[in-house]
This record gives sequence, structure tokens and C-alpha cells, in this order.
Amino acid sequence: MAKPTKTYQFVSHLWNDADAAKLKGVDRLVYRSNQLGADQRITNTGGGNTSSKLKEVDPLTGKPVEVLWVKGSGGDLRTSRRENFSSLYQQKLLDLQKSYAKRKDKGLKSAAEDDMVAAYNHTTFNLNPRASSIDTPLHSFIPAKFVDHMHPNAIISIAASRRCVELTKEIFGGEMAYVPWMRPGFELGLAMQAICKKNKKATGIMMGQHGFISWDNDDQRCYTRTLDYIEQAAAYIEAKYQAKGGDAAAFGGAKFTTLSPEKRNETFAAILPWLRGQVSQQKRFIGTVQDDDKILRFVNSKDAPRLAELGTSCPDHFLRTKIKPLYVDWNPQTEDTAALKAKLKAGLEAYRKDYAAYYAKCRHANSPAMRDPNPTVILIPGCGMIAWGKDKSESRVTAEFYNCAVEVMRGAEAIDRYIALPQQEAFDIEYWLLEEAKLKRMPAEKELARQVVIVVGAGSGIGKEVAHRLAKDGAHLVCVDLKLEAAQATAKEITDKFGAGIGVAGTGISNCGTAIGLACDITKRESVRAMLNQVALAYGGFDSIVVTAGIFVAPDTSGRIPDDKWSLTFAINVMGSYIVADEAKKDWLAQGLPGSLVLTTSANAVVAKKGSVAYDTSKAAANHLVGELAVELAPLIRVNGVAPATVVQGSAMFPRDRVIASLAKYNIAYSESESSDALTERLARFYAERTLTKNPITPADQAEGFFLLVSNRLAKTTGHIIPVDGGLSDAFLR
Repeated sequence: MAKPTKTYQFVSHLWNDADAAKLKGVDRLVYRSNQLGADQRITNTGGGNTSSKLKEVDPLTGKPVEVLWVKGSGGDLRTSRRENFSSLYQQKLLDLQKSYAKRKDKGLKSAAEDDMVAAYNHTTFNLNPRASSIDTPLHSFIPAKFVDHMHPNAIISIAASRRCVELTKEIFGGEMAYVPWMRPGFELGLAMQAICKKNKKATGIMMGQHGFISWDNDDQRCYTRTLDYIEQAAAYIEAKYQAKGGDAAAFGGAKFTTLSPEKRNETFAAILPWLRGQVSQQKRFIGTVQDDDKILRFVNSKDAPRLAELGTSCPDHFLRTKIKPLYVDWNPQTEDTAALKAKLKAGLEAYRKDYAAYYAKCRHANSPAMRDPNPTVILIPGCGMIAWGKDKSESRVTAEFYNCAVEVMRGAEAIDRYIALPQQEAFDIEYWLLEEAKLKRMPAEKELARQVVIVVGAGSGIGKEVAHRLAKDGAHLVCVDLKLEAAQATAKEITDKFGAGIGVAGTGISNCGTAIGLACDITKRESVRAMLNQVALAYGGFDSIVVTAGIFVAPDTSGRIPDDKWSLTFAINVMGSYIVADEAKKDWLAQGLPGSLVLTTSANAVVAKKGSVAYDTSKAAANHLVGELAVELAPLIRVNGVAPATVVQGSAMFPRDRVIASLAKYNIAYSESESSDALTERLARFYAERTLTKNPITPADQAEGFFLLVSNRLAKTTGHIIPVDGGLSDAFLR
């Protein structure tokens, strides 16, 4: 990597001359974008855009033409690839200025802005399907080949300060111009074009309460210029910050003391399922807890209530975090958890009313209907922050964005006074018709989206298969097993396949993705409670539980099962399921959201046979437990069971020695030299021949039964057992 010409303290210089030299055209744009996006001090997840004006061959005329390649709508600079960039004829974009001027002259400015976005489709080069960003005019109208538009906290701190104009001149001199807040679009692009014509020395523009944009005719110099501006801003802010007392004096100094990590976890675990139920009255949310030093410094401070009420400044921030968070005025030193719940309840009611008033005050005749009025960010002194989203990835990104907002407030207060975007401007971004259209274009959510499902026994066999099946339809999975390594292995398989999510989160277990692996001994109530508390910290709560954990104890050589093995069999197959249900009941009732409990019973529960008396009677008890729990947990939780017949292939309950013992028991010929797979397949085929369907029963077959009962496809079914046994006439219920 080539050494930068200057030392950077507040950003990372990642440009590598050797790597860049191998690339041309759009590939160099992708490279520049990835290096900028890799440092969250430069821009936030999904934020900012980059562009290059490149010579391309027109596919119709065969002649060279100038094309603007710019990051399209959606996507993230850190992970963007060529397909994430839209391509447009540069001259056609410039020609749209005439059309915009005519519409604007007729008094149709707002409509003209929206019309221009639709008009970008008519300037598309080479049928590129990537939708263009609303920031496209900013990149097109600046007369430079390479343009970067970023949202660094340091720059936004200046943009969101009361004396932004004066500070911009003081810090950057004449190199950075200034444009007051304007909604991203055509008007802002024209304003930047005018600035460039008037100020030939300018190589950047401070965008009031938004971010900044910079440019150059060399892409590497454009990259370093972006870094230089951010470094200048951050250095200036830090010097002022330290002069005012640094962390000790941040946000007016500390008002509250942070609770110990153990006490914080205890408090979060006590309130989160209930709180998830409160904020999920319209649609379910997944939570992320953050309690690191930076967020605690803010929530514990004297100025936190004032700054939180002002809300965020940058549009990129409040589209995720809503216009403001809910700050709870709770004293962690003198008040208990009951008081916290009471204040949260009152705060939520007030927040919803306030949001409805904001909507009523700012709405237009054609505004979309009011969205969910619940907060997506909740701040609690002594504890930290809880962020909410439709899935774990979104809640983590919401947490990231509010972290950015906090850093912006810290910087603005260090150099001046923080100001927020006016409510009407914020509303016009939040309820912009183009933003609404973007939301409607999003693909439909999967069937189990927004659901958190705990699968006990997920380390192997049926449980592992169930976890994968539920994840396929969008569920977040808590993979639980007696062996932590097995549970974590299944969770990793799921996150590798379905994504771990991006963004930042708090310490410990909350920093997870679409699945986590936890250890639990379901025969011990304290172990179950600890596991459920960890689930609350990870996701905010849970919706359904599947119990596939079980044990089969074979009789000894005399055909007898020792008493202690009887006790163990019932402890795991019956009592364990009851303990899980009994502990989960507390969280389910607190949460108040409908859910499902699905237990694993067996065809053996209704078929008496020799050699498995302890197992069979335990499963008969489990059958009855299903009905008892269905009555006890109604109407909130549906309780059902899946009754497999013998599942040999893929089952942890059939190791090689048990397979051989079963083959011998049924006088099926085999050889010790045969592979385990061959022996297992032979036994599975034997069991299949005893069924009406004549096909081996697999863990995947069982997983479909569990999926049906966890989903709402059988929403009116509770207290019942679904047999997945291939058709065992001996097991038909009489």
C-alpha cells in the first residue's frame, strides 16, 4: 500500500496504488467506494454515494459518449459492486435542467422534483436496471470527473451547528463552500452547480444539516481530498472538545452513574419481553441492546433529555431512528425495575401522541398514511440504548445510526450549539412520496419474518433440520443444545447461509445476527431461565419455542432399564419440556404477543412394544402434556406436538452401535465391515417397509410438521399431535 502523503488520525487511508492500478473505469469507482465505505467514520451503513464520469461506447451509435456512473438507490458503499451503480447519459441529465425550469416556473417545484426522478429513466445508459439515487443531480451538475458525497459525523457536527457558515469558513477557508439545507434532488444539484461556477477555488461544499460533497478530476486525489476534509473537521472538533474538559464534561457532564454489567443485564432481561410487546402493537420488532461506554456517557448526561428531544439532524439518521428517540427519565440509583416499567409505559403513550401530533401538523393532502408511532430508539440512564427494527440487521443499523447522531451532537456541542432539522423538513423527508414508493417496492416479507424461534435440541438431528427450515422462511433462530459447540455450529450454518446482518451493536450477546447458539440443560430451571434471559438480551424477546431434545435409553443385556435411567428419561422427555414452557410462560405473558409451543412426542406414545418401555411411556406423558399446556397457555400460546416414527437417518439418537443393535434385534443381515451410512440406510429401509407410504422418514419430513405448527397456517389448531410417521396403522388414534 502506498503511504499517504500525510498522517491521518481520525480516518483510515486505505487506498492501495498497486490494487488500483489493476483496475479501470467502473471497477476503479467500485474500489474507491469500497475503501470509503469501509470506514464508518467516513460514512454510515447505506449512506453516501460516489460517482465517476467516464467515456463509454454508445451501444446504438458506436461513438464515444460521457456516462455518469453513480451509486444507485439502496446498497452500501462498503459492499457495493458494479451492479449497484446506475449509469446515465451525462448530456441527457444536463438537458433535463430545461424541463425542470419550465415546471418550476409554473409553480410546480415540489412536483417537478419528483418528476425529475422519474425522468432519470429516460437518460439510462445501456439499459442498466439499477434505479437512480435522488442524489444523482448533485453528481451530474458538479463539473468534475469524480465526486464523493459522504455523511461523516465530524462534518455533520459542523453542518448541524448553529454557526455552521462561520465555522465552515474558519475551518476550511475558501476551499469549502456552503449550501443551506435543501431536500436532496434537482434544486440542490442546481445550487451546487451555481456555487462551482461562482467559486472556482472550491473543491467541496458543506451541506447544511446534511453532510458534504467533494470532487476532483483525478479519482485518487478525490479520495484523499474526502479524507482530508474529514480529518480537518475531526481534528478541529477534538481540540475544542478537549479544551472544554473532554469526556468528563461531555453533554454537560454526568448526572447518573452506570449500573454494573450484571445489574444492567438483569434490568434489560426483566423489561425487554414486556417492552417488545409494547412497541410491537402494529408489527413485531427485533431489538438490539447497546451499553458501551460511549452510549452510556450520553444517556447518563445532564444534557441528554434536551438533546434527545431535539432529535436527529441528518436525514439519513432519522429515516432509521425516527425524528427523535424516547428518553426515559429514570434514576438507576434510586428507582427499581417496576418504576422503570411505569415510566416506560407513560413515555410510550406520550411518544405516540406526540408522533401523531407531528404527523397531523406537518402532513400534506397527498401524504402517505401515518406510520407506526412507536419509537425505534429508547434511551435509559444507567443502562444504555435499545434499538428496534423489522429484523436483527435493521435494529443493529438503527443502533449504528443513533450512535452517529450522538457523535454529531457531541461534536456540535463542543464547537457551538447543536440544532436539529425543522420538523416540517424532517416530515417532508420521512413521508416523501418517493420514499413511500421505495418502501412499496420492497419485496414481501417472508412468512416467519419478525419472528424469534427457540429450537431446543438444535445441535443435531431433527432439531438442526427444524432450525434450518424455519430460518428459510425468515425466522430468527435461537439454537439451543446441551452442548454449546453443537448449538453454535448450527447457528453459524444459518448465519453463513442467510446472513448475519450488518451494523454495530452493544457488548456481549446482543451483537449477534440472524441466529445464535446457546447452551441449556432443560432439566434445570435455572439453566432455562438463564437461556431465556440471554434471548431477551439478543433479540428483545421470542415468539415460539420448539423442543426436539430427547433421550432414548436402551435396556441392558437382561432387558431391564435401571431406575436412574427411568428418571433421566422422564426428566428430559417430559419434565424438561414442562420447565421450558413454565419459564417461557412468564415472558410470553409479559410480552402479550401470540406464539406457539411445539413439543416432540413419538408414534411410540400410542404403540406398546418391547424394549423401549421408559421411552414409550415418557412420550405418552409428553402427548398428554401437550393438551395440558394448551389449556394452561390459552388463548395466547398455541401448544401442539409432532409425533415422528423412527427417524434413523440424520438422527443423533441412532449412533452406529444402536443401529447394529437394532439390525440384530430384527434379524437383519449385516456385516461389521460395512460403513455406518450403509447400515443406517438398511435399518431405515426396514422401518419404511412397515409404513403405508413405504419411504424412509427423514428429519426434513419432521421439520415440515414443525414449520406448519409454528407458522399461522394452522392458526386454529392447539392441543393436538401431528403424526409424521409414514403411516403406521398401529399408531392410528382410536
